[in-house]
Amino acid sequence: MTGSSTDAATGVQTPPEGPALGRKVGSAARWSLVNTVVMRLGNFVTGIILARFFLGPEAWGVYGIAQTVLLVLLSANELGVSLAIVRWEGDPRRFAPTVLTLSAASSCLLYAVLFAAAPAVARVLGSPEASGVLRVMCVCVVLDGLSQVPAGFLTREFAQGRRMAIDALNFVLSTAVTLLLAVQGWGAMSFAWGSVAGNVAALAGCCLAAPGTLRFGWDREQARALLRFGLPLAGASMLALGVVNVDTMVVGSALDQLALGFYVLAFNISGWPVRIISEAARRVSFAGFSRLADTPGALASGFGRALGVVMTGTVPLCVLLAALSAPIVGLVYGERWLPAAAALPWLMGLGLVRIGCELAYDCLVAIGRRRSLIGVQGLWLVILVPALVIGAGAGGIVGVAQGHVLVAGAVVVPVFLIALHRGGIGLATVARACAWPFLGGAVMTAVVLVLARLLGDGVLALLATGTAGALCYALCVLPSLGFLRGSPPTAGTAPATATAGG
Repeated sequence: MTGSSTDAATGVQTPPEGPALGRKVGSAARWSLVNTVVMRLGNFVTGIILARFFLGPEAWGVYGIAQTVLLVLLSANELGVSLAIVRWEGDPRRFAPTVLTLSAASSCLLYAVLFAAAPAVARVLGSPEASGVLRVMCVCVVLDGLSQVPAGFLTREFAQGRRMAIDALNFVLSTAVTLLLAVQGWGAMSFAWGSVAGNVAALAGCCLAAPGTLRFGWDREQARALLRFGLPLAGASMLALGVVNVDTMVVGSALDQLALGFYVLAFNISGWPVRIISEAARRVSFAGFSRLADTPGALASGFGRALGVVMTGTVPLCVLLAALSAPIVGLVYGERWLPAAAALPWLMGLGLVRIGCELAYDCLVAIGRRRSLIGVQGLWLVILVPALVIGAGAGGIVGVAQGHVLVAGAVVVPVFLIALHRGGIGLATVARACAWPFLGGAVMTAVVLVLARLLGDGVLALLATGTAGALCYALCVLPSLGFLRGSPPTAGTAPATATAGG
């Protein structure tokens, strides 16, 4: 083979000298997508059962606070050094023991601080009863820190088939424990113990799938190099998680526990497309972009196609959940959860922005623009906090969601575009990737809103409305299939907005 190859599943173009990379990325992407879809569907069904029969909005609020704190800690629990397993050249087994030592030490230290501060953190966030849940759930910080090295080897090797088996084990055990405890009346604590059980299973699975990688060691020079590499990434990651989770903190402290429960549910629903599409892509994208980091043309082309694939798969899900928010929430979760539907359309817009920004984040990390990431995430967080506080005071959970979307669209997207441009990925590349999905989304929105008004919100009416909207969307994005597959563009196959610019 003499030309470069492009993987249709992820849009990542491989250099001419490495056509085998395309096959690896393609296989990994397919396994990752199947894994994510199956696991998320399982979590979706579990969430419905818990919300309808066992847990009310107050318990969801407590769980939301604990989950928020856990995610922020997980963003920096291994100081960013584990990404070296995926990114650095050479044999990672040389420096993996030092990575594991750093990761384990920092995770244990973070948990010790959280354990001591849990009562104060829970009071500040407006949920004093969340203290015990925090202390149990955040044991996952230590377990995650220990699993970072074997999980990094699986990512580096594109071994997503083995990763799916590990995630399945995690899901089965965590779900079984959560449901068993919820039935017995443990409330939000059932989530905490379920998470711990699942993470124990995941750690054991990673060690079995990547044997010999859970070895401690220490090399001072390696440690210095790893910290220089990882700390900026950990800072950027913590800021990114802060951006996604500060709204829960604002709602918990500014509003009541009932409002927090409704908001957490709405935010979780808005994250379905993010978790299904973006999570599957991100398990492959960073490793793929890292291999292309020294080939600017291939990197730009690969990023454009990856963004196109992700947006094409995400837009219809966001449109359906936004346009049919009230009937979907009422049908799936029950009438008592209907207040959550008011914030959902705005949060779906935020979810779409998050997917694009997360892919851009991985690309910027792969090409070493860590300072740009810290600047973008820091700016986002600084502007977001007052916007959310003002939104909460003016419009409750709907005002919080609106503040999120306003800051993301007006400030963050333009800044990310500038950062990508400086990294060699121009506006035309991004516009071409998004043009057809956005056009299809606009048409689909109009069709769904009209049919919803005409047909009503019964189960059959929702199915008919969703199916008609999806068909219209599919017809609109058909001309972009050649671009997504990596075929050369032909005249008249892209909207004017996609070809503007150099």
